[in-house]
Amino acid sequence: MTSRDQNEEKIRSRGVWPLGGGGLEGRFTVMIAAFEGWNDAGEAASDALKFLSGYWNADKISSIDADEYYDFQFTRPILSRDADGHRRIKWPSTRISRARVPESALDIVFVNGVEPSYKWRSYTADLMATARELDVDCVILVGALLADAPHTRPVPVTVTADDADVRETLGVESSEYEGPVGIVSVLSEVAGLADIPTLSIWAAVPHYVGHSPSPKAQLALLNKLEELLDSPVDTEALAGEAEAWERGVDELATEDPEVAAYVKQLEEAKDTAELPEATGESIAREFERYLRKRGRD
Repeated sequence: MTSRDQNEEKIRSRGVWPLGGGGLEGRFTVMIAAFEGWNDAGEAASDALKFLSGYWNADKISSIDADEYYDFQFTRPILSRDADGHRRIKWPSTRISRARVPESALDIVFVNGVEPSYKWRSYTADLMATARELDVDCVILVGALLADAPHTRPVPVTVTADDADVRETLGVESSEYEGPVGIVSVLSEVAGLADIPTLSIWAAVPHYVGHSPSPKAQLALLNKLEELLDSPVDTEALAGEAEAWERGVDELATEDPEVAAYVKQLEEAKDTAELPEATGESIAREFERYLRKRGRD
């Protein structure tokens, strides 16, 4: 049996990706990656990973050398002071850390960094070599994009997979996007070539408030990761930040009639597009998700 077959057998043996069924000996390792830059509207994706790595007390295990992959005139180092007041230069890099999710057989490898400037093929090959060393069973790529979405509605989160078995297991579709890509898409292809099942999660951030932070989009990504990993995450504090963010945008919109009219137009388009989804199947799916979360609580 190939490594790909073994990984897919693990996935199929679980009722939910990648957990839920239980009964499988050994641990299941998921690499979750997000990158600051073009793939990270409002820094929602990278902030979601930072939240999870802190929540599960991830320990740094390695990093990728910055000199090899970054243009420092484009992605400049940051000068700051530490707790003792000493000046320190922080270089753009990719941090790799690992955590064990409490009360589960799940290990998480976090890959969080800045999108590189050079040698994307070598860069992603380095990441896949690390994935092999850490016995990664699957990869989840997290991104955020600017979209024509109203801030007053739930943030749309799209889940796609190129692997047919993953699509069948989760009931998701393959991405229909064609056009310029970022490092997340390149890493997805390289992971597929390395026979590691891969899943992509994207949040749609309203383009008129696409600056960071974007706590509502961050929260939407965390909720989706919580569902896919079947591991509870306490996001109550972040939910409060998301509500405050939405109220702040509401106030800004009321001060500008043109913005208010545009938001209303987006709301009407969004509500109309979602009307066909009010089917018995979609209602049942939402109710099942509610019951699962209530059971964990």
